[in-house]
Amino acid sequence: MKWISFTALLGFIILYFIDAAFKLSIFNGELFVHSAIRFFTGFILVGVGVFYTHKLGLKSAAFLILAIVLTDDVLDFFRKVEDFRFEIILLSIYMLVWGAVMGYVCMKNIAK
Repeated sequence: MKWISFTALLGFIILYFIDAAFKLSIFNGELFVHSAIRFFTGFILVGVGVFYTHKLGLKSAAFLILAIVLTDDVLDFFRKVEDFRFEIILLSIYMLVWGAVMGYVCMKNIAK
């Protein structure tokens, strides 16, 4: 349980600094949904599916992630949401990586 808490706390601290550096507001509706989609995609597909259970290959997971992220971006394009900036892309990558680490750490802790 210590590792889950440590990973979550460290992730929130880094998220705070990313938000402060790029002057983003993660708690507005649109950006919160984007970040949650990326976090749980990383958590389930990469952290659990690839690194822990080895049910998915890394290449298959990369294609699934690409499909989910592109679908989300295409839906935003049709809804006229203009959030395709460099800062948002970096935040999305961070949320995927943080989700993957959290998924792996959670599954390792549950298996003990």
